[in-house]
Amino acid sequence: MRRLLPHPLLTPVLTMIWLLLVNSLEAGQIVLGLFLGWVLPMLTLQFWPEQVRIYKPLLLIRFLGIFLLDIVLANFTVARLILGRPERLQPVFVNIPLDVKSDLAISFLANVISLTPGTVSSRVSPDHRYLLVHALNETDTEALVATIKSRYEAPLKEIFEPC
Repeated sequence: MRRLLPHPLLTPVLTMIWLLLVNSLEAGQIVLGLFLGWVLPMLTLQFWPEQVRIYKPLLLIRFLGIFLLDIVLANFTVARLILGRPERLQPVFVNIPLDVKSDLAISFLANVISLTPGTVSSRVSPDHRYLLVHALNETDTEALVATIKSRYEAPLKEIFEPC
């Protein structure tokens, strides 16, 4: 079964992403989305060292909702900062100590941070113990670390790593 459908969760996700990109629910687009969702994981199977396991799927759905809300709110915040007085911005780099261990969870965390306007992941330490994050405007780095760890890292640890 793994050879025919190497990542069963990735197929519907890629299909939905395709349908969102083309903004259509026509039968041909659905078939093309399903085909892409099936063939892309097969073509990239050699780059996936392990099977993706989601230990808490309901938490993943909740996490994605929080993440999408954060993106919307952060867009307004960044727009206000840039359109206001950009000379008052206080950009900062901060090292986030990582509790997650799996490469997938670290990658997911880094991408979530980068997709949220106002922050970007810059580098994972060679020992995978720290993630360097740049924030557009931050005066309290300890609060930033605490927010990232509680809002993003803790749920990702539960979702992608066994307890």
